[in-house]
Amino acid sequence: MQKHTEIYMLAFGYDETDFIPSEISGEKAVDICHIECRGMGGNPSKDKDRIENLMAQTRYEHLRLGDKKEFMVYQYETHRQFLSDNGVKFDNEYFEHKIRQYGN
Repeated sequence: MQKHTEIYMLAFGYDETDFIPSEISGEKAVDICHIECRGMGGNPSKDKDRIENLMAQTRYEHLRLGDKKEFMVYQYETHRQFLSDNGVKFDNEYFEHKIRQYGN
């Protein structure tokens, strides 16, 4: 299992056999993806492997939204709400920074 997937699973208390819902549609997620991909913005990938930047999505959602700047604010806002609704601790300042960064 990839490190970012482990981080996500641990944060939500998921097991490999659990149904993991897409944070967007609620359908079965097949990807734990980086909202801001590891190569974006010149930041090292270790800065991207954090729960605030990891989102469960269907394959279609990942292909449609992934790595596209015009969908970053939507993904960060949706993900922040999903974390909050599920009692997962997160760094709100990280979200505020990313939303400002991509909202301009």
